[in-house]
Amino acid sequence: MSCPASTSNTAPPGIAPGMPELTGTLTLCFAAAVGVMVINLFAAQPLTGPISAALGLPPAWRGLVAMLPQLGYATGLLLLVPLADLLENRRLVAGTLLMCAAMLALAAMAWSGVVFFLAVFAAGVGSCAIQMLVPLAALMAPQARRGRAVGNVMSGLMLGILLSRPLASLLAGSGGWRACYAVLAGLDALLAAVLLRWLPSRRPDSGHRYASLIASMWQLLRSQPVLRRHALTAALSMAAFSAFWTAVGLRLAQPPFALGSHGVALFALAGAAGAVAAPVAGRLGDQGHGRFGTVVSQLCVLASLLLAGAAAGGWFSFAPEAHRTLAIGLLVMAAMVLDAGVTADQTFGRREINLLDAAARGRLNGLFVGIFFVGGATGALAGGAAWAVGGWQGVCLAGIGFAALNLVAHGFMLRSRAVPMAAQ
Repeated sequence: MSCPASTSNTAPPGIAPGMPELTGTLTLCFAAAVGVMVINLFAAQPLTGPISAALGLPPAWRGLVAMLPQLGYATGLLLLVPLADLLENRRLVAGTLLMCAAMLALAAMAWSGVVFFLAVFAAGVGSCAIQMLVPLAALMAPQARRGRAVGNVMSGLMLGILLSRPLASLLAGSGGWRACYAVLAGLDALLAAVLLRWLPSRRPDSGHRYASLIASMWQLLRSQPVLRRHALTAALSMAAFSAFWTAVGLRLAQPPFALGSHGVALFALAGAAGAVAAPVAGRLGDQGHGRFGTVVSQLCVLASLLLAGAAAGGWFSFAPEAHRTLAIGLLVMAAMVLDAGVTADQTFGRREINLLDAAARGRLNGLFVGIFFVGGATGALAGGAAWAVGGWQGVCLAGIGFAALNLVAHGFMLRSRAVPMAAQ
């Protein structure tokens, strides 16, 4: 695997000084890298049962198996990603990823729940290298094509998220859950070596110390209305996304679908087609359609959950028991539209954020992603609670609530002029 950068002496306008231009090969490398790394955060979701049984976890602790990697990731976003504005980026990315690989290997060998929890939390922290790579890609792209570049990298990220569940299920089915973590550790170690060899060197000249960088994040959040708006939008979309994907496997295991683990894995693969929205959204953003595209992406999230309620919950007088094949097809379509809407929303947001203060790009990106992962964790908790109380219909109602709140909050922030019109 290789990802050489263009080393032209004269960079096109908009590329950060001293940085090579982002080539198609390097874009593919970035997309593949973030796609591999993000699997670390979601692979545990379908493995909660076998991990809990093997380590003897009490029922009250089982939710931590899937939650702790994402909590670790949020911690890394706040404490490690700001270092991208302070330290040489290539070595920082490779070192962070090597730490992640070591922690995944420890999780594969864990002999107790406590060791496993510490290992996956630390692996989540190390996975924040994703958000060191995305702004680095933006720095290497001309401003006129920055949205497209970020969208192409984001397509790898979303494919990784969507494929993580079926991949983990297949690996665990072949060699057990420990084999899954061992494979992920090996992939991350290999990826660290590749990135250390091929990433361009970037040493920021921020003039900050680490403590002042961390302290500056609150000020950035207060002073950047574009960041606040897109972070809120992404968080609410991610909450609806997480509520759906937390419970859809449980619904597919029930009549009339009665799908096994391989059937659920195939369903997740079909839903992954929604990731194609990322480069499309990037191009629309470059053409000045970001504000309109954001609203359309939010409407897609809302429509997908209404469709999911009909396909598997019997809404609008549809009977899934009488039309099993059609119901599965409609549910796949709902998953694709949901994934496309969430992907597009995040891509529009990333483009706008990467056009803000270049000296603070690492911190801005960390804040944006940290906030929308808080939304994802909230959606996962809400989806689980809604399933326990109201089944699939409760899950869809929870997702619709997040989507509707998103539209209302977005419209309110625009009307209140929290975001300058020139931002788009």
